[in-house]
Amino acid sequence: MANHKATTSEKRIKELLLHAKKPGEDAMKLHPFYKGKIEVIPKCCIRNYDDFAIWYTPGVAQPCKDIYKQPEKVFEHTNKWNTVAVISDGTRVLGLGDIGPRAALPVMEGKALLFKYLGGVDAFPICLDTKDPDEFIKTVKYLEPCFGGINLEDIAQPKCFRILDTLRREMDIPVWHDDQQGTAAVTLAGLINALKLQNKKLSESKITMVGAGAANICIARMIILAGVNPKNIIMVDTKGTLHRDRKDLTQSHPEKWEMCLKTNPKVIKGDIPEAMKGAEVLLALSQPGPDIIKKEWIKIMAPKPIVFVCANPVPEIWPWEAAEAGADIVATGRSDFPNQVNNSLGFPAIFRGALDVRARTITDEMCIAAAEALAKYAQKKGLSKKHLIPTMKDWQVYPEEAVAVGLKAIEQDVARRVLTEEQLRKNAREMIQRSIKTVKLLQREKIIRLPKD
Repeated sequence: MANHKATTSEKRIKELLLHAKKPGEDAMKLHPFYKGKIEVIPKCCIRNYDDFAIWYTPGVAQPCKDIYKQPEKVFEHTNKWNTVAVISDGTRVLGLGDIGPRAALPVMEGKALLFKYLGGVDAFPICLDTKDPDEFIKTVKYLEPCFGGINLEDIAQPKCFRILDTLRREMDIPVWHDDQQGTAAVTLAGLINALKLQNKKLSESKITMVGAGAANICIARMIILAGVNPKNIIMVDTKGTLHRDRKDLTQSHPEKWEMCLKTNPKVIKGDIPEAMKGAEVLLALSQPGPDIIKKEWIKIMAPKPIVFVCANPVPEIWPWEAAEAGADIVATGRSDFPNQVNNSLGFPAIFRGALDVRARTITDEMCIAAAEALAKYAQKKGLSKKHLIPTMKDWQVYPEEAVAVGLKAIEQDVARRVLTEEQLRKNAREMIQRSIKTVKLLQREKIIRLPKD
């Protein structure tokens, strides 16, 4: 029986590896075929050449003067209200690391594509040729007049924390780091529903977090704000558990030191297995596996544990191995396994809601509202251990998140514009459907060429 299981696993691994290679192979064919994934097209009417006198000189002078007198009118006369900059320095790209701003550009273009198709948001990729956080901050601030929001992407830690905190504090438009807040929001949604299936509460669950990078630090902050007791959390970095005796972190990693003081009150020392012992939930966002998490470590967790292993492209342990070791519910970051925890379920809708009310920031509470909307949508569709959260195909979930985010922004008084729930829902649905219909129309008319098989 053991040999049969091993053979099955080996066969499955080979299939997965072949499957995992195909997107990369297709990407090398289709990126040069299209030479980019987004472009600028007009959204105004051009009935004849006389219309250019309206859209450009001399007519354009009138809205310019109106904005000069009343700066907030920029949201009325321009596309600032629906425009987001996707900004990176290329220092921590996907699983590729520090590959620089030019090599990061395809990722930022892809992000902009998802913004448009899933959220109806006009997003533009901007890759900065600097690793200096102060220069990065200064440059992003210079861009504020043109954009309604900023999406930070693929920036190495620890500077990503300071960049985000500084820009959120000093800019008057939403600034968000998807690797932090986006990952946290979608993870929280999955965790809410996993615990619901087990009739457990956030406030009482014992949680081990493997990895102490930007994603897991922000997840810890957000789940604590959502109701998790920090005393029930143990976090592990590459040197072992975080606890108040880790004086090596006081100056070098203030965010980790914050977790040392908030979590692990019993000062449990050791590595991953010591942290996992007796835990009900594992949230692993560390390094690509497999074999980062061992089957025997899952066996020493509480009965029927919840296991989130979200490293890409390979999870810290294969899902079937986690299940064989006793995991009751398993989630990963991959689309070819059940329960994919993917940022694309969050950022398009969260920005949609923030932009629609012209929010000045995206608060943690707005992210939690989005997570709860994601979780509720899945509950209405029917929860199961193989279906914790929606997928990108469930486009109707995005308007629901946008509504929740917009209403929370209004409640917290960070919105410039007050809309009703129905107005928010109507606008979000129209914007998202417009994007989907536009792509289909352009493909049908062969303006977007389909690749040949």
